[in-house]
Amino acid sequence: EETDFELLFVDDGSKDGTMEVLRELAAADARVRYVSFSRNFGKEAAMYAGLENARGDLVAILDADLQDPPALLPEMYASIKNDGYDSRSTRKGEPRLRSFFARVFYRLMNKISKTELVEGARDFRLMTRQMVDSVLSVCEYNRFTKGIFTWVGYKTRWIEYENVERVAGETKWSFWKLFKYSLECIMAFSTVPLAISSF
Repeated sequence: EETDFELLFVDDGSKDGTMEVLRELAAADARVRYVSFSRNFGKEAAMYAGLENARGDLVAILDADLQDPPALLPEMYASIKNDGYDSRSTRKGEPRLRSFFARVFYRLMNKISKTELVEGARDFRLMTRQMVDSVLSVCEYNRFTKGIFTWVGYKTRWIEYENVERVAGETKWSFWKLFKYSLECIMAFSTVPLAISSF
């Protein structure tokens, strides 16, 4: 089935040649658009900007390093069109140490938050416009988008896939950056820190 589409890139303050490439792509094809940040504001801000500027009836989020396989998009599309489910993904095969701490994080979050999070959930997903608008309507300063995706309450089909090598570049997520991010998520998406501070 043929359908119209656009590609919207969010450049989160990169210091390489990303913007030059994006300008060339946008000049050559009207379906390519981009948002450019003045500096690095982090992945949560980048995802919010992407959702805010996306114009389609369906919106997909995926990492530009292609560790999220675009080949899954037709299956996600069929799930929405035929079954009415938004599609989200989980990934197997992460490094053992990272997987261990991820499991600890998800278990902790599920104990202290009223919103249940699926272990291994990725930001890679395909959403209806209605869901996107619901996510954007949540006015959080420190956003934990994985939690918000679940909290807004739409029917979801989970698709599992194997971890793949990134096409280019390397991760900017050090252990300490992930640890700090997990603390921010705990503070943003549960009432336990508030209850402790009020004790």
